[in-house]
Amino acid sequence: MPKAAVGIAACLVIAAPLVPRNAPVPLVRLAPASTGPFQQSLSAPPDTASCRIRFGLACYEPAQLRKAYNLDPLLAAGLDGTGRTIVIVDAFGSPTIEEDLRTFDQAFGLPDPPSLHVIQPAGPVPPYPQDPAGVSDRTGWAGETTLDVEWSHVFAPGASILLVETPTPETEGVQGFPEIVQAENYVVDHDLGDVISQSFAATEETFPDPGAIRGLRSAFVNARRHQITVLASSGDQGATSPRLDGCCYPFRVVGWPSSDPLVTSVGGTQLHLDAAGNRTAPDNVWNDGGGAAGGGPSHVFKRPSFQDGVASVVGDARGTPDLSMSAALDGAVDVFSSFCDSSDVDPSTGKAVRCPAWHLAAGTSEASPELAGIIAIADQTAGRRIGWLNPDLYRLAEHPSHSGIVDVEKGSNSFGFFCSGSCGTPTETATVVPGFQATKGYDMASGLGTIDAARFVKAIAGLGAG
Repeated sequence: MPKAAVGIAACLVIAAPLVPRNAPVPLVRLAPASTGPFQQSLSAPPDTASCRIRFGLACYEPAQLRKAYNLDPLLAAGLDGTGRTIVIVDAFGSPTIEEDLRTFDQAFGLPDPPSLHVIQPAGPVPPYPQDPAGVSDRTGWAGETTLDVEWSHVFAPGASILLVETPTPETEGVQGFPEIVQAENYVVDHDLGDVISQSFAATEETFPDPGAIRGLRSAFVNARRHQITVLASSGDQGATSPRLDGCCYPFRVVGWPSSDPLVTSVGGTQLHLDAAGNRTAPDNVWNDGGGAAGGGPSHVFKRPSFQDGVASVVGDARGTPDLSMSAALDGAVDVFSSFCDSSDVDPSTGKAVRCPAWHLAAGTSEASPELAGIIAIADQTAGRRIGWLNPDLYRLAEHPSHSGIVDVEKGSNSFGFFCSGSCGTPTETATVVPGFQATKGYDMASGLGTIDAARFVKAIAGLGAG
């Protein structure tokens, strides 16, 4: 199933009800609910006030997140990603992404990107909505693609977008990754992009053994050699992650490729904004009853040298995430799509039926493309590719007053869920996996923190290549 369905890297279709603020650990039902704000189709993009009235949660539009992340000074100076290309990788893609991005842009007064190209270097994608995992999986990937493309464009409206579609669904374990690796190597070998965003992951424990993961790293090694930045979402189940059967592990685990040292792991925060995008409270770790920010130690990769300065936190393992961006369901973003859950044809026109609607989206799938937009702007500012980001991030964090990295000191990614059947019990059981607490400095709930884009771009562009 796509990550939009199981929630590891996007909560587009998860509709778990939010819980009272005094609940110590929210409990999530892993099966998507049949109703709720993330299932509903809306006729117009909702604003924060209407979301609070209708759904009892906040939602945000592009201008609010641009203000929150201090992007406006960059955009005003012409630093918008011009001359750079963001690479979005997704299984199947979306059959209506070009039209949908155009509608999204028109609604919010955004320019069209210089180009939006779609390629399928690992083989042709089956006709929509064919998918061996079912129609819901296919529509989940289309929703994932929509979120990735539209919100990377929000953050870097002058950057070109390359959507790389693969023909096999990525689930848990190895499935889907050989095609992803092939496609990403094609992008790197043909010099097609500057920053790669991956809003998917598989729990390390779902692979046959650590060697299976290490055998899939060639695209990341290749990207480092070509100075291409690679990002990945850290997950949406806090300190745990799904099993092969879809249920979560009852102990701390993390997902790959987020856990790979050659990849920048992007976790999730909850923003508290007014209608203009001003913060009404500091950001905290996303954990709102519909999901929680992924993070914790890898069980495959040892601590990389760039994390030696935080060894007291991560121990001997690679710790995730590295940075965090907006991901909360209570603070979701607007997206527009027009694909249906079928390939029906309108007999009067002979064209595929369209189902145009606005939706709410959230999860660390939102966070990775947002950061990708900021990196595209940093590449433009530096006049070169920033490349492998992690060493520079931890170097910058040693000078917080000048880094543009903003510490997140509140919240945790402990995760509670209800499970039955596949958990090995005939009745529904509540399980809580203790997570990590946000503290001053690096932690495995929020990483180094979040971003002030204007300051961060200046700082990271001023460092040598990674």
